Parts: sequence; structure tokens; C-alpha cells
Amino acid sequence: MIVHIGGYTAHSGGRGTGIVAARRDPGTGQLTALGTVAVTESPSFLTRHPTHPVLYAVNELPDGRISAWRVGTDGDLASVGSWPTGGAEPCHLAVASDGGHLFVANYGGGSVTVFPLDAEGVPGERTDVVEHQGHGADPQRQEHAHAHMVSPGTGASPLLAVDLGTDSIYRYDLDAASGRLVPRAPRVRTAPGVGPRHLTRHPDGRRCYVSGELDASVLAYELTDGVLHQLGRVDASERGGHVQPSEISIGPDGRFLYVANRGVGTVTVFAIGADLPEFVAEVETGGEWPRHFAFVGGHLYVADERADMVRTFRVDPATGVPEAIGEPLTLGSPTCVLP
Repeated sequence: MIVHIGGYTAHSGGRGTGIVAARRDPGTGQLTALGTVAVTESPSFLTRHPTHPVLYAVNELPDGRISAWRVGTDGDLASVGSWPTGGAEPCHLAVASDGGHLFVANYGGGSVTVFPLDAEGVPGERTDVVEHQGHGADPQRQEHAHAHMVSPGTGASPLLAVDLGTDSIYRYDLDAASGRLVPRAPRVRTAPGVGPRHLTRHPDGRRCYVSGELDASVLAYELTDGVLHQLGRVDASERGGHVQPSEISIGPDGRFLYVANRGVGTVTVFAIGADLPEFVAEVETGGEWPRHFAFVGGHLYVADERADMVRTFRVDPATGVPEAIGEPLTLGSPTCVLP
């Protein structure tokens, strides 16, 4: 199996070289670097087309862009082009479930961009850029809108755009014919100063969870007929210190919720029940700044941006708790792991 890893390059003060490919041993989980397969500026987040061998990356720069490549069987990448997003510092992107459109969150621009994808998964010129308005309670981090994640729905479920700067989750429907986003009002507001960063949807289509970067929280929601109802809040970490939750995701079997905590270098495991997530364990990652993680088989791969490594964990199928195994893969400023 091939894993692609994105990160920050010197263009953003990082030490990465572009997109790196690594071979995964399915038995041991060990990653072996194959080298840089795409030299591109600060590909801080990656995603794939659901049916075509196409990989997409944001280029997190003041003049934001996305780039796309065809993926070879050995993990090589062949460029198919690069397109401006119309917003600064894009930090996340996702493909619609039907493969027809690509959505981008522009952190610096506080906006969401839409690109149509052709029959081969190649982006066309952007069809919409929706700018969020407002600010939050933190004058340093919430001086204006900061779109941080886009989560396309399936069927009648809306696109959810998580905005750290305005303490909001925006809901949109896509007009597929025009490629434009139609807002569903009102937007969902968190408590002031939460700084919502990332969101994960439960496989049941009914529950979702949000990491609060600024107040070190996990928010639980129920999604009913496109409406988000907050169920409550739990702490993302039981450690002291300045905790900044980053990635949040549900394990493959839907029983456990995982949150990476920058500042204290941990991943917290919660059991998913009918109401709020219940704390199970908090595991040290061996670094300080776990920015992203991904599940592959029975393994969890954690990218620590500041420790310059991707570390492998074996996940106990009964308890959901990860345990570090082997030696980490060393590479500069990794920020995203894409199986």
C-alpha cells in the first residue's frame, strides 16, 4: 500500500519538500519512504477523488491554489494542473460524494471555494467563492473569518463549513448546475471563543463531532434534517498546559472518537455512546504538535509537524486505544497523511 504525506515547505516556514510517498507494510504497519513524488509549495492537506486515481492538494500560500495529480500504481504523481482558489492560505479540501465538485476552505481568506470536476476528476475554473463575515471573541485568532474545514454531505445532507474565526458552522446546498453554494440559514454558532477547527461525521449520518481549537473542547452534535443540534461539550485533553486540538476523526468501526492535541502531544480516545463522548484514554505521541492522523487497517498514523515525523500506532480493536510501535518515519514538517 502507498501512503502520501503532505506538509509545509520553506514557502511557509516549513522543512518539507512537497508530497512524499511511503510504502506501508500491512502486517507491521511500518512506513518506508519512497521519496518526494511532487515538488509543490506547502501541500498542507491532501485528498483523493472517490472513483478516479486523482490526488488533490491545497497550496497553503497567501495567493492560495490547489493542485492535482494522477496517481500511478507505485505512488508516483503526474501533474494535471494548478488553479487559484480566490482566497488566501487554503488549508483543507474535500470532494463531493458523487465526485462532481471539489470544495476548499481558505483559512486566511475566510472563504469557501467550489471547483467543478470533469469526468476524469480534473478541476475546471472555480464556480464560486463564498466569503464569511464577522469575527470572534479572541482578538488575536478571531479578528475575522477563518474557514478551516469543509465537509460535504451525502444525499440531502448539507455541506458543512467550519469557521474558526467566527465561531460558526455554515451550512450550504450545492446548485450542481451552476456550481454555486446556496446558504442554509441560520448558521450554527458555538459558544464564544471555541474556535471550531475540524468536524467528523459518524457513519450513522446522524451524529457529528467538532474540535474546538481555542478552548480545547470537543463538541457533540446531532444532525437532523440538515439542522445541527448541540448535545454538549467535553474536554479534549486531561493534561495541563496550553492544548490546541487539531484533527478529529471516528475510528473505522464507529465505536471510538479520536482527537489530536497539539501543545501536549497526545491523542485522546473517547467511546461513542448515545449522548456525549466518554473518555477512555489519552496517549502520548512522542512529539509536541500532532496536526493530523489517519487510520489504515488496524493502524493509526500520526503526523507531528514540529517533531518532523509520522509515527505508527497499533489500535487495540477491543479498547480502541493506540500503542506506538516501531520507529517513526522522519520527514520535514508533515501535516497530512493520506492512505
